[in-house]
Amino acid sequence: MIKEFYQKYRRVPAKRDILELIHRAPHLFGSWNKAVTAAGLTPNRSHDNRMYKRIMTKARDGHLCDSVSEALIDNWLSKNKISHERDVSYPNTNHKADWAVKDIFIEYFGLAKDSPRYDRSIRKKKKLCEKFNIKLIEIYPNDLYPNINLDNKLKFLQNGRS
Repeated sequence: MIKEFYQKYRRVPAKRDILELIHRAPHLFGSWNKAVTAAGLTPNRSHDNRMYKRIMTKARDGHLCDSVSEALIDNWLSKNKISHERDVSYPNTNHKADWAVKDIFIEYFGLAKDSPRYDRSIRKKKKLCEKFNIKLIEIYPNDLYPNINLDNKLKFLQNGRS
């Protein structure tokens, strides 16, 4: 199942991508990562170290992304010919938005509800968008996993419609 997922989506699956294997993989292989390795693939980084180690991933357009998930979003934007910038500064702060498409900010809040510090940062960014009248598109893991479902959130950006 892991190999089939990889062949179909061209990426290593996370546990949440193949729900029917979550409980079986540790029993059969010892852990999810060992099941991925047995399938001949390199496991994604674990939940335990994702707040502390960023694995920079290059998107197809050359943008450096902080995670595989961000690269999936960046690749979707490129594939749909949506011109975008990475790491755009919020006004008058050191905060950066993951992407900007014209005057719209896009954030991938991949660690929402994982850490109080991260959740405070999300609230701060939302308040900045309200204060400076910036439209914000919020993307969460359930928009990417188990299936990439960005059409609903981002498709309107095509053809200059915003």
